[in-house]
Amino acid sequence: MKNFIEEVTWRGMLHDVMPGTEEHLLEQMRAAYVGIDPTADSLHIGHLVGVMLLKHFQMAGHKPIALIGGATGMVGDPSGKSNERNLLSEEALRHNQNAIKAQLERFLDFNSGAENAAELVNNYDWMKDFSFLEFIRTVGKHITVNYMMAKDSVKKRLNGEFQDGMSFTEFCYQLLQGYDFLHLFQAKQVTLQMGGSDQWGNITTGTELIRRTISEKAYALTCPLITKADGTKFGKSEGGNIWLSAEYTSPYKFYQYWVNVSDADAEKYIKIFTFIGREEIEALVKEHLEAPHLRVLQKRLAEEVTTMVHGTENLENAIKASGILFGNSSADDLKQLDAKTFLEVFDGVPQAEIAKADVEVGLPIIEALAGKSGFMPSNGEARRSLQANAIAVNRDKVTEEYVVTAQDLINDQFILLQKGKKNYFILHVK
Repeated sequence: MKNFIEEVTWRGMLHDVMPGTEEHLLEQMRAAYVGIDPTADSLHIGHLVGVMLLKHFQMAGHKPIALIGGATGMVGDPSGKSNERNLLSEEALRHNQNAIKAQLERFLDFNSGAENAAELVNNYDWMKDFSFLEFIRTVGKHITVNYMMAKDSVKKRLNGEFQDGMSFTEFCYQLLQGYDFLHLFQAKQVTLQMGGSDQWGNITTGTELIRRTISEKAYALTCPLITKADGTKFGKSEGGNIWLSAEYTSPYKFYQYWVNVSDADAEKYIKIFTFIGREEIEALVKEHLEAPHLRVLQKRLAEEVTTMVHGTENLENAIKASGILFGNSSADDLKQLDAKTFLEVFDGVPQAEIAKADVEVGLPIIEALAGKSGFMPSNGEARRSLQANAIAVNRDKVTEEYVVTAQDLINDQFILLQKGKKNYFILHVK
């Protein structure tokens, strides 16, 4: 067995661990699980730490289990939350589960038939027929109210840190999560639960329930909650969460998130979110310190994570798209962009709509720059810029005689005008 604890420790992925866990994992193949909230049909990068823990666990020779919280997702975890969550229907939960599994398959080996192949389980499957009376007899009698109230997630809500207090539903959450651990311990010999550091209280409730009900030893491990060096929340952009689904966050925007992290964050994130080895990371850090302006760490981090989530082809397209604003891209490069990525690359660039008939018959460049678009204030200004060789159409420099035609259309709807190096304008042809 590889030493899983040693691996996650040097990577900065260990926050709390129950005594004896390292020795327990080195004895033989073990099974561990991480719970995943199924309230959306995509994971976001905040989930990635837990997924990486499972992958490192599998790479160390152990069996990872991803638990979709179908039942607990219907209740809502109070940890660190100021409000209760909206409750989901069973149909929505099943849809989300299938979508999440497809994403997890990019990281975990579910299908090789190996002894430590990953499994996906949903706690709704063992909770849906569990009556309330049976639950409080089987589970409730083993955990005291005093024990439950001592948890930080409960104390914060009861002490008035959040205005709305705490419902009985949420108070019971740690019992539900604790029972998941007991069930998986008995059904699948799962001896370790992993999660974020805010889950320590819920996870240790599970180990305590196992100890009190069947007198067996179980283990707990948490990773730090990832933050950014400036104190702002990791995984958020101006548009909200950075999702793993290309439908919600394009590969270009995904790549851009990672390539734009700070130097301090890049050094931390490359250990957590890639599988690059220790020596290579140390060499990359050294190279980065010698020439920070080259952003070696950020680029390698962005390449590794984007490839893992979206594949090599999408990475290459994201790099091409990223180079369009800053590199020496051509009209052919622009025409390879899909419409969504084109608009994301040129987000905030002013636009004007023109009729498709104008470009079909041919639109003189001076009209395109001035009268039809307003990019230039007058025909005279447009002419002077053209004479100064300052105007480009789709990155190609043009003269006064140039006529814009349908041949210039990007994705059959855009034409990129440019004055100088950084002054862009989009003709949206409809």
